[in-house]
Amino acid sequence: MSAKPDGTRSIRPALTNVLNSISHGATPFIATFLLIHLSAPVMANLGGSSLASQTMLLGREFYQTPYGESMLVLGPITAHVLAGALKRFTSPKPTSQPRPLSTRLTGTGYAVAVFWLPVHYFIHRTSPKTPTPPINAVGPSELDFEFVKYGLKTWPFRMTFLYAGLVIGLTLHVTEAMGLLAYFQGKLKQTKDAINARTATGIVGVALPVFAGLFFIAREPSYLFPSMARRFHAVIQRHPLFWL
Repeated sequence: MSAKPDGTRSIRPALTNVLNSISHGATPFIATFLLIHLSAPVMANLGGSSLASQTMLLGREFYQTPYGESMLVLGPITAHVLAGALKRFTSPKPTSQPRPLSTRLTGTGYAVAVFWLPVHYFIHRTSPKTPTPPINAVGPSELDFEFVKYGLKTWPFRMTFLYAGLVIGLTLHVTEAMGLLAYFQGKLKQTKDAINARTATGIVGVALPVFAGLFFIAREPSYLFPSMARRFHAVIQRHPLFWL
């Protein structure tokens, strides 16, 4: 008699396909947000922190609405991360093993999702909302690139590490994902030279302009009132990385 099919094993391909659809469906929302969000520091290369702040405030009109941030940013990011993590358990074995954590796509994805993105979100979104003194709920209009400038001037090594890790991790993750997608569609080769070329393009085209913008911002003089500087200091120091 033939063995009965394993119910769990037979449903895994269907679950994996659903998770793939969720992960890929969230990608355009995330890409749009990154394009808007990263354009602000890039504009600092042309007009310093003033133009960067104006660009950021304009971009916030797109996603920082009562429901926009949850539906257009946080929702897609959460769906993308959870779908990718769950696929590690639903991928049918041994025909479709999940990628090892050591691969560039998986490693950068988990590094950003587990460390760099939560720290960035806490410092720039959660902590400023604290209603008690001395923060007193720093509003979105007050949280411009003077905040970034203050952090880079006060904690240059730690803030540079956090910004650089986030940008490089995202750049490597996105370029690798785009390369794999094009490879599966038969549009690109997945050779070592092709991978290195995509990585170099991402670093030069995305990461370096962002870093250059942050560099120019950090070199500008500060225009903060002492009272606002104390509020910014308290915002950043709420994270354990800045307790010492």
